[in-house]
Amino acid sequence: MTKPYLSVILPSYNESKNIARGVLDEVYQFLQDYERSWELILSDDGSSDETAKQLQDFSQKDPRIKVVLNQHKGKGPTVKAGMLKATGSWRLFTDFDQSTPLREIRKLLKYTGDHEVIFGSREIIGAKREKEPFYRHLMGRGFNLIVQLLAVPGTQDSQCGFKLFSERAALKLFPSLYVYSGENERQDAFTGAFDVELLYLAKKYGFTLKEVPILWKHFQTDRVSPFKDSFLMFADILRIKAADLSNKYPKK
Repeated sequence: MTKPYLSVILPSYNESKNIARGVLDEVYQFLQDYERSWELILSDDGSSDETAKQLQDFSQKDPRIKVVLNQHKGKGPTVKAGMLKATGSWRLFTDFDQSTPLREIRKLLKYTGDHEVIFGSREIIGAKREKEPFYRHLMGRGFNLIVQLLAVPGTQDSQCGFKLFSERAALKLFPSLYVYSGENERQDAFTGAFDVELLYLAKKYGFTLKEVPILWKHFQTDRVSPFKDSFLMFADILRIKAADLSNKYPKK
């Protein structure tokens, strides 16, 4: 097959409700209408419901849809597996619930001539947030302050799950992950500061970052424990800094 221009990586964990809501059909419809070549990588994080079977059934629609089945190790390793399975010149990972609709990728693709790491933001001028509880927004701003102070200065929204990488950037950054390398299985759905480690490494290795305003819709979930998760994510930022200071990341 010809090398695709765009790879879309969709990480999943127990997503039967979202599948029933039609998110896969929504993604597929956009890609069918997209004017350049593409592939869709459905990377599953060891789901314990019917998600894996549903993904495999859905992949029968089109040979450009591929399924990657992983042990349950969290979002970071699941995205990593999808990114390394991908073959596209540009590789986007996006949240399964489509809180940021895939059509927003057109906003990111405008900057591929000058940047290799381009990511959606819910915080900069021009972004739109819908139905987000105030306490979630407030906690997000607090966490971002920590990210800017300790890890990725100048970044207004490290956690938006809508990030685009050139092939070169993807093949450099994802194998270099240490805190979220995927060596250990998980028992929960904690996402952590995976995005922070990615952006931290992008800065470390000299990639210019481009933050782009996007539309983001809040979908209610029982997977997030705001106070507990914020503490664990802060601890992971400290682990990222410690890993760098102890030379755990590959040299440039």
